[in-house]
Amino acid sequence: MRLRRASRAIRIGDVTVGGGAPVVVQSMAKTDTRNAKATIDQIKGLEECGCQLVRVAVPDREAAEAIPAIKRDVAIPLIADIHFDYRLALLALEGGVDGLRINPGNIQEREQIARIVHAAKEREVPIRIGVNAGSLPAKKGMEKTIAERMVDAALEQIELLEKLDFELIKVALKAFDVHTTIEANKAVAQKMPYPIHLGITEAGTLKKWVIRSAVGIGILLHEGIGDTIRVSLSGDPREEVSAGYEILKSLDLSQRGPTLVACPSCGRAEVDIVALANAVEERLARLEKPIKVAVMGCVVNGPGEARDADVGIACGKGRGVIFRRGEQVRTVEEKDFLTALMAEVERI
Repeated sequence: MRLRRASRAIRIGDVTVGGGAPVVVQSMAKTDTRNAKATIDQIKGLEECGCQLVRVAVPDREAAEAIPAIKRDVAIPLIADIHFDYRLALLALEGGVDGLRINPGNIQEREQIARIVHAAKEREVPIRIGVNAGSLPAKKGMEKTIAERMVDAALEQIELLEKLDFELIKVALKAFDVHTTIEANKAVAQKMPYPIHLGITEAGTLKKWVIRSAVGIGILLHEGIGDTIRVSLSGDPREEVSAGYEILKSLDLSQRGPTLVACPSCGRAEVDIVALANAVEERLARLEKPIKVAVMGCVVNGPGEARDADVGIACGKGRGVIFRRGEQVRTVEEKDFLTALMAEVERI
C-alpha cells in the first residue's frame, strides 16, 4: 500500500480529519430530522458501534430547528446536509452543528455561498464540498467525462471558498460507478491540499452492494487517498459503520474491534464450521478491542491459520485444537468448541 496522501488537518467537533490522522468512519442518520427523538436514538446507536461523525438531512426549516435539541443529546460531531436553500445552512450553524455539507450542483449563487462561508468562519465550522455525479451543475462542460466534470465542480467551489478566505474545507466526489469515483478522486487529490471523504453513492442493500463500496473505497485507500469514509447502504446505518471498519481493517488502517478469520468450509470439513463461525461472530460483535480470531475446519489450512491468530481453533471430527498466540493450549470436545474458544478470547 502506498503512503497516505498528505492533506491539511481540519477539526470537526473533537475529531481530526486529514493531516495524517487515522481514517475516520462516518454515517448518516436515516430518520426524519424533524423527529428529534428518533434521530437522537439512532445517532446514539451509531455512537455505540464506533461511528465518529454523523450527518443529518436538513430539507426544511423544521428540520433545521430540530438541530439544537439533537446536538444537545448526542456525543459525536453533527454535520448538516444542505441542498438548495442556503438559509437552512445558516439556521443549522446557529443551531450548533459541527460541520456543513453543501452541494455545488444546487447552491450556485455566489452571494448565498458567501453568507454560508461567513457564518461558518465565525464559528470555525468546516464545510464539505460534496460533489455527486447525479447532481452536477447543469450544462457545464458537457463535452467532458463525468469524472472531469466532477473535478471541475469541486475545484470551482474550492476556488470560491478560498477567495472568501476560507480553508476549513473537506472534499467528496462520489458516483455510483466505481471507475468514475476512482478517476475523479485520483485527479482531485493531485490538484488541492484538503482532506477527502470517500464513498460510493446509491450503493444499495447490504448483501450485494457493500461489495461495490468496498471495491471503490478500498482501491482509493490502497492508493493512499482518503481521510474519511462512509459505506452508503439502504438499511440500518450501523451496518455502514461495521462495513467501514472492516474495509479499514482489511488494509491495516484500523485496529478497532475483532477480526474473524473463518474457513469457508468444503468437503474436507468434519464439523458444521459455518454455524460455529456465525456463533463466534455474534459473540465477537460485543467486543471493541482488537483481536484476531480464527475458526478453521480442516487439516490443510486450519492449524496454520489458527496459530497465526491471537486465538484460534482447528476443528476435526468430534475434537478441536485451541491455539493462543501461536501455541497449542488444549484439545476440546465438539460440544465445547464455542465456549472454549470464547473463554480464550476473554482471557486475552
